Amino acid sequence: MKYLKFSSFLLRLGLAFTFTYAAVGSFLEPNSWIGFFPIWLRNMVPENILLSGFSVYELVLSAWLLSGYKILVASALSALTILGVIIFNLGAMDIIFRDVAVLFAALSLLFLSLDSKQS
Repeated sequence: MKYLKFSSFLLRLGLAFTFTYAAVGSFLEPNSWIGFFPIWLRNMVPENILLSGFSVYELVLSAWLLSGYKILVASALSALTILGVIIFNLGAMDIIFRDVAVLFAALSLLFLSLDSKQS
């Protein structure tokens, strides 16, 4: 059981790092990150608000993952977030291919959370 908890912690740490890195990066270099949003969304919401809002969401999600509270929900949101990044950036697979691994890490955490609920 202790290895399951440690595995969950490592997955949460890795996901939190990914979301935190992207959030901080987008605050420091917004021009490098805004292109990951679909153009139709950038036309609907001013880019600075869109990017800042999403970055705050990523930081909140990171803190949530690290807190260990309701990990099932946090991991589901993580998986959906990364899935959205992948779907809206399929043309940039040379850049976002690593996000597929992050998606599977989030899904793994989700299934670990489901397993721990049943024990």
